[in-house]
Amino acid sequence: MNVMQMLSLDGKVAVVTGGAGLYGQQITAALAEAGAETFIAARTLGPLEKVAAEQRRQGRRVWALHYDQGDEASILALRDEIVRRTGRVDVLVNNAVARTTTNGWHSSAREFDASMHINATGLFLMTRAFGEVMQKQRSGSIINIGSMMGMVGIENANYNGTDMGRNPSPDYFFHKGGMINFTRFAASVFGKDNVRVNCVSPGGLRSPNHPDAFVRNYSERTQLGRLANDTDLKGIIVLLASEASAYITGANIPVDGGYTAK
Repeated sequence: MNVMQMLSLDGKVAVVTGGAGLYGQQITAALAEAGAETFIAARTLGPLEKVAAEQRRQGRRVWALHYDQGDEASILALRDEIVRRTGRVDVLVNNAVARTTTNGWHSSAREFDASMHINATGLFLMTRAFGEVMQKQRSGSIINIGSMMGMVGIENANYNGTDMGRNPSPDYFFHKGGMINFTRFAASVFGKDNVRVNCVSPGGLRSPNHPDAFVRNYSERTQLGRLANDTDLKGIIVLLASEASAYITGANIPVDGGYTAK
């Protein structure tokens, strides 16, 4: 098998949570372009259906399904529906994230608990449910989408000259940091069954809403001198989903333009 064949996802079945977001759209496109039949899932179907329909218009097999990461029964129903349709799951991308702490450091205990229930407990339940399918197959790849904010603290200078960054949410740093070590734990559990678990920690993704001062400050903080664009995650996702990374597990890979290298 040559390297391009190793990177192919033909015949694979992939699941992406949060498939309609900025990261989710390029993750979905990458998997579908590489040949995987791809299921995207979230609580709100409308935006997912638009993403799936556009992918199908381009000849790719992408389907939208509802699930609630805060509800274990919903997670199991999603898993069972995909297995019923396809008979297998080869790739899971845990990309969904809920933003419930509306007042940053001063958010209520209830808001923080809601974030942990979805973003931490939900991550565990998704990984266990789909990982057990992969264990039975004795193959599979789980990719957790973390953040460079799970690796570092706040860089206040990024927000100089803007109204951003005044009330950062501690839950995001908390669960994205925890995701990295949970990835190592899950890799240890599943490794004997040839199921790999890795984490990708992206840097900031450029948005049209970003103030010029933030773009300038953040870009100066990276080695490559820019924020991420709408294709920068595609390569690493295909690599980790494919046989080209058959000997990589338990890893956290920053895709941040060198932000965490400085």
